[in-house]
Amino acid sequence: MTHQTADVVILGGAVMGSSVACHLAQREDFSGRIIVVEADPSYEICASARSAASIRQQFSSAINIEISLYGIKYLREIGAQLAVDGNRPVIDLHEGGYLFLATPDKQHILQENHQLQQELGADIGFYDADGLVAKFPWLNTSDLAAGCHGLTGEGWFDGYGLMQAFRKKARSLGVDYFSRKAAIEREGAGYWSVRLPDGATVSTPIVVNCTGASGGADICRQAGIDVPIVPKKRCVFTFECRDDLAKFPLLIDPTGTYVRPEGTGYICGSAPPEDQDPDATDFDVDYGLFEEHIWPVLANRVPAFEAIKPGAAWAGTYDMNLFDHNAFLGGVAGVDGFYMALGFSGHGLQQSPAVGRGLSELIATGSYQTLDLTPLAFDRLAADRPIVEKNVV
Repeated sequence: MTHQTADVVILGGAVMGSSVACHLAQREDFSGRIIVVEADPSYEICASARSAASIRQQFSSAINIEISLYGIKYLREIGAQLAVDGNRPVIDLHEGGYLFLATPDKQHILQENHQLQQELGADIGFYDADGLVAKFPWLNTSDLAAGCHGLTGEGWFDGYGLMQAFRKKARSLGVDYFSRKAAIEREGAGYWSVRLPDGATVSTPIVVNCTGASGGADICRQAGIDVPIVPKKRCVFTFECRDDLAKFPLLIDPTGTYVRPEGTGYICGSAPPEDQDPDATDFDVDYGLFEEHIWPVLANRVPAFEAIKPGAAWAGTYDMNLFDHNAFLGGVAGVDGFYMALGFSGHGLQQSPAVGRGLSELIATGSYQTLDLTPLAFDRLAADRPIVEKNVV
């Protein structure tokens, strides 16, 4: 049995935990020891590895737009930001844009969102039905009134590559990674004891909970905090289409079903109805979701998709925040030295650069220094102050 000490212990070493560790280790005003504890060192089932990995500014809340505006800047500069010994990581960022589509009854929502996005500096184009046909001739617009397309700054990338780039950079800066599952308890005034299965313990004044769907709520309960975060399964399906559909974006149908290019084919998915969306207990693929809902929706929206060749599929989990589908970030009143970055509800990869930077600022200085992330603080739950995000996909 061994006992160690650290200045910060981060629980969860996928994209969010590694981003926090990397940003903190890069700060000139922080020189303490950082330990990251990751229960799945293979990263086989983490959300970072199984995500559709995309980034957008087409949100309806200012904080989410601002987070992703910084995120795209960071992703464009990732080679310089996360280079190790001259090796520059590549994440294959493709700025193909999101294309949100609206029926006449939802057109006003799209217009309101577009106005806010433009005010904050997002490069989003607004199109009526005729404009959509002119730009995307393969699109069925018979029931549409409008659409918004990200002209720059939106698209998709290699999420696993981003996670590994953060991790490699953090390790090069002296961050220690432990490949074990952890539990926590109060050790005494001002300290936490992080307990590992082999009996080893780590004493630290600061714990950061980034364990996501794999145990984020459990770690919070060990700290005496109840969070409305549960794991939800999401399936991703691949297919090929024989037609060449030029400049295909990440398309969001009014039903919420999405599709985007991936290599020479496409990937797609959709959230199941709420009454058919239990907490995830496995990674089994729901092929009926594709056959009964996703394919019919896509074939209606893009007639060329009536004839496709289905391919592989996989399932992953979201750490779903049932309160408002937005993350809980930062410290917790009355629980000294405990921080969280949980409940991203599918937005974790794109938000990881801004969140890593923000939490490193909060830990090192006591406050956010660049982008103020306090709108996402945990205290909004007790205050019943949800962030209303109209573009939940």
